Amino acid sequence: MNGKPGKSGPAESRRAGSRMRLTGLVRKEFIQILRDPSSIAIAFLMPVVLLFLFGYGVSLDAEHVPVGIVVANPDQDTSRFIGSFRQSRYFELVLLSTMPEAVEAMESGTIDAIIHLRQDFSKKLKTSGDAPMQVIVNGVDANTARILSGYIEGAWIRWLGHEAMAEGATLKIPVQMEHRVWFNSELRSRNYLVPGLIAIIMTLIGALLTAMVMAREWERGTMEALMVTPVARREIILGKLIPYFALGIGGMALSVLLAVFLFNVPLRGSVIVLFAASSLFLLTALGMGLLISILAKNQFVAGQAAIIVTFLPAFILSGFIFDINSMPAPIQVITHLIAARYFVAILQTIFLAGNVWSVIAWNALALVVMSTVFLGISRRKFRKRLE
Repeated sequence: MNGKPGKSGPAESRRAGSRMRLTGLVRKEFIQILRDPSSIAIAFLMPVVLLFLFGYGVSLDAEHVPVGIVVANPDQDTSRFIGSFRQSRYFELVLLSTMPEAVEAMESGTIDAIIHLRQDFSKKLKTSGDAPMQVIVNGVDANTARILSGYIEGAWIRWLGHEAMAEGATLKIPVQMEHRVWFNSELRSRNYLVPGLIAIIMTLIGALLTAMVMAREWERGTMEALMVTPVARREIILGKLIPYFALGIGGMALSVLLAVFLFNVPLRGSVIVLFAASSLFLLTALGMGLLISILAKNQFVAGQAAIIVTFLPAFILSGFIFDINSMPAPIQVITHLIAARYFVAILQTIFLAGNVWSVIAWNALALVVMSTVFLGISRRKFRKRLE
C-alpha cells in the first residue's frame, strides 16, 4: 500500500507541473494579445470590414438592369407592354427613339439590352398573334446576359397571359411549369454568399493569427527563450493554439450575429452544430497557420504564405462564389484538398437548409481528418532546438 503513493506521486506532480506551465503559457499569450491590437483587429475588425464589403458590394442578383426600349409605332398595345416591364424590379427602362441611338447606348455601356418593337407589332398581335419583338443582349458578362434573357422572356410570357385574360381567353402554352424554390425562396444571392464569406473570414483569421504570431516569436528571439525552459513542445503548441482558438470563435460569433441580424440571412440549423463545425474548421486553419510559421520563421514570409496558401484557394476553389461542379474535372479533384470547401458546404446547409446530416457529417469528417493531419505535421516539424 505504501508503494502506490510513491509511484503515483511523481506522475501526478509531472501532470500538475504541465498544467501549471500550460496555464502560464496561455495567460502569457492572452496578455500579449491585449498588448498587441493587431491580433484583436484580425479577429474582430477584419470580419466586420469583409462582411460589409462583400455583403453589400458583391451580389449575383441582376436587379434594376438598364434596358433600352425602341418602339417604332407607339400605341395602346405597346404602352401596355412597356407598363408590364416597368412593374418589374429587374428592369430600369430607358425609352429610346431609334435603333442607332439604342446601339450607341449599348456600346457606351449605358444600357445592357435592347427591346425593339417593330412597326407592325400591334397589327400582327391582333391578326396573327405572332408579333415580332427583337431582343439584343450585351453578352460581355455571360452570366448577366443569361439572367437578363430569362427575365425578359418571363416578363414577355406574363404580359401575354395578362393580354389573354383581358380578352377572356386562355393563353395556350404546351407545357405549364410550376416553380417551387427550396432553401432560399427569396432568391437572394446574399443568403448564399454571406455564409460562404464566413468560411473565408475564418480561414484568414485562423491562418494569419497563428502564422504571424509564431513567426514574430522566432524573429524576436522569445522562442529561443522558451526552448531553454522545461516546457514541452506539446505545451508550447497548445499554449499558442488555445488563445487564438478562443479569438477565432469570438470572430465566428460576431460574423454569425452580423449575418443573421444585419444581412437577414436565415439560420435554420442548430447553433450548437454550427459552432461544433466551426471549431473543427478553426482547428484546421490554426494548424495550417502553425505549420506555415514553423517553416517560415519570418513574419513577412509567413503572412504572404498564409494569404497565398489558404486565402486564395479558399476564395476561388471552395464553392464560395464559383460552382465547383462547373469547374474542369482536374480542378474539381484539387478542391478536395481545400479545407474551406467542406466548411462552405456545412455553413450553407446549416444556414439555408438546416441540419441535413448527410451533408454535415461527411464534410465534418473531412475537417477532422484535415485538422489531425495539419496539427500532426506541425507537431512533428516543431523541434525544441535551434537549427
